[in-house]
Amino acid sequence: MKKLYIFIPLFIIFTLLFSSITPVIKTSENISDKIFRLHIIANSDSEADQILKLRVRDNILECADSIYKNCNCIQSAVKVSSENLEVFKEAARKTIAFYGYTYDIKAYVTKDFFGTRKYDGFTLPAGNYNCLKIVIGEGKGRNWWCVMFPQVCLSGCTDDFDSYFSEEEKELITSSGYKVRFKVAEIYEKLINRVN
Repeated sequence: MKKLYIFIPLFIIFTLLFSSITPVIKTSENISDKIFRLHIIANSDSEADQILKLRVRDNILECADSIYKNCNCIQSAVKVSSENLEVFKEAARKTIAFYGYTYDIKAYVTKDFFGTRKYDGFTLPAGNYNCLKIVIGEGKGRNWWCVMFPQVCLSGCTDDFDSYFSEEEKELITSSGYKVRFKVAEIYEKLINRVN
């Protein structure tokens, strides 16, 4: 009987919590399906390698400006990224050589898990996102990321969000009141990611 007294309240709490989190999880998954990210990983955490990573970033963003300008959906962002992998690799190689390094470069389009990330003016929920991944050398250093589509890191503004996301999606990524829900959604996404 004691077990029943413990189980019933826990079941009710879990049910209430899950029912309030389920819409957040669904909205989070919708957001991750609509965004294309750039993910650059440094060779190491040394100061020199971290500076080099940012220089590579600058050149990647410079050549990305013209590549992504006609993208109007996630599929087109994935397509032009795949078609221009050599352009991105060459931009990274030139930067690395210019600063006297000989690191190898890997560039590919993939789907990676990202934790909840706060950006200037919005927060992206945890989830699996399509991304252009640039790995410098051994790829054991801290990373840098941004949103390539919609073109937040190219334009520096979130104006595209108004026409691209639903009201629920915009509210989730721009509201500051979802910290607990983001955390629960992140735990859920991590568990799903491990299972897959």
